[in-house]
Amino acid sequence: MTQTNTSKIILTALMMGIIIVATMMIRVPIPFTQGYVHLGDGMIFLGVLILGWKYGAVAGGIGSMLGDVIGGFAMWAPWTLVIKGAMALIMGLFIAFAAKKERSRIQMVVMQLAGMIFAGLFMVIGYFVAEGLMYGNWVVAALGIPWNIGQFVVGMVIAAAIEAALYKTTAGKMFEYRTGRDKQS
Repeated sequence: MTQTNTSKIILTALMMGIIIVATMMIRVPIPFTQGYVHLGDGMIFLGVLILGWKYGAVAGGIGSMLGDVIGGFAMWAPWTLVIKGAMALIMGLFIAFAAKKERSRIQMVVMQLAGMIFAGLFMVIGYFVAEGLMYGNWVVAALGIPWNIGQFVVGMVIAAAIEAALYKTTAGKMFEYRTGRDKQS
């Protein structure tokens, strides 16, 4: 199923909204920091699977940033825009590269999970650096590492579960990598 630019823009805006809601819906404060963990990473991962790397990065970065601004964490917004946008970009490019070769469904699932792991690790490092610079204290920044790892692992599980459920439906045709190549690259 080829998506028009208009439908891509509409889906991108919808994913931004879903990411905002998932970021704000359940927030668990991280002790000793001003950060919090949330379910938005799962929707970022899902957005990349649906939209591909370009639109997925836009939805992930802007949606997460707006979740911070609307949710009262505006001091994190610039960091979040860059970190979450790059997180989506890393995952999307990893999958797009993997999809250039003909792969089985199982191989693509393994590749998408690997992309999520690399993207999640980038996010953990990105927020460690951001917190260290913001607080001027690298010990406090280190306290957020396990929380951020947990956040992206839960996000992986959520995205994988939703993707697996949708894959066998007619809605599964919207997943960008399904055809074996990313049409946007």
